[in-house]
Amino acid sequence: MTPITTTADLETFCAKILGQPFVAVDTEFMRETTYWPKLCLIQAATPDDEAVIDPLAPGLDLEPFLQILRDESIVKVFHAARQDVEIFHNLKAMPKPLFDTQVAAMAAGYGEQIAYDALVRNMLKIELDKSSRFTDWARRPLTENQLTYALADVTHLAALYPRLRSRLEDEGRVAWVADDMKSLSDPALYDVSPENAWRRLKPRKQSPRYLSVYRAVAEWREKTAQLRDQPRGRILKDDAIDELASQAPTDAAQMERLRSVPKGFAGSRFGPELLETIREALRDPEATAPVIEKTRSPHNPAAGSVVELLKVLLKARAEDGGVASKLIATVSDLEMIAQDDNADTPALTGWRLEAFGADALRLKRGELALVLDGSRVRVVEVRRAPRPVPQE
Repeated sequence: MTPITTTADLETFCAKILGQPFVAVDTEFMRETTYWPKLCLIQAATPDDEAVIDPLAPGLDLEPFLQILRDESIVKVFHAARQDVEIFHNLKAMPKPLFDTQVAAMAAGYGEQIAYDALVRNMLKIELDKSSRFTDWARRPLTENQLTYALADVTHLAALYPRLRSRLEDEGRVAWVADDMKSLSDPALYDVSPENAWRRLKPRKQSPRYLSVYRAVAEWREKTAQLRDQPRGRILKDDAIDELASQAPTDAAQMERLRSVPKGFAGSRFGPELLETIREALRDPEATAPVIEKTRSPHNPAAGSVVELLKVLLKARAEDGGVASKLIATVSDLEMIAQDDNADTPALTGWRLEAFGADALRLKRGELALVLDGSRVRVVEVRRAPRPVPQE
């Protein structure tokens, strides 16, 4: 097998994709020691053709394939798409429309986050060779076995897509996954702007002083990681951001006493920059602290117990419908429903309301009960005894 290494050959292959209903896509990349993922291979397959593209080939221009990804007349099929889509988003080629077979499998009864090889085994009855799984994809030349392994990720994907799509259509479940597919193409999902770095973390306190430093340190780490092309954790761990925000050190001696900050960090090239960042955040915390909406506390002491009951109901309804429970509702959704019958959550709208949400509200009202029938939980109607007629 010979990978595509010239722009002319790539243009020829991409011309064959035009007019096809879909193209299955996968990538091989490296990012263990970098901030930005290093794209090493692109695999693509249509119902009629397939190829491995080598982005590391000298002089190869990926633009013909990027144009395919932007072409909204062709469905782009991935499995567990998020990391692949992030790479193409960085290349200014957001794949639209998109179909993720892992998400679709959740609605088709194959459990939560099923692996590609397991889905191929279940649907196509094919056992994949995983011997090249830990290949260093940046090394050249790649062996025939490595290229064959990489291509298998899209040849079978191209066979899975029509079957999964047909199954969802037959069961009326295409709409169940439409929003999830669309959200994977939302640029906001891949936002790495330093000023928003704090939003991807979990601040533990609410005071302006803490939040101002937290935001500033998170932004500094993101900028530094991007400029040096190193993983965030190589610059500073998440727990160090929390401790720096809590203690707000303003000199090297104070920073050196922090447990989560690496020894010698204050005296490194990073130390003075970070200390100045903290001092700047402390000059006017009220003005620079981000606003975080406070989570409402439960309306009643029994809310925690209600959540546990809703978890059991969710599992039962997911099993009844042959769909992954994660696709219907999250724990956060359940907590919101436990507190408020009119909670603003997807679990109380659309198909999710029919599959679970309406029953969740009925369970809260005491109209449904959960009954253990052997090893299975059944949901049953609660029959209320009629009220006695008053005697005259």
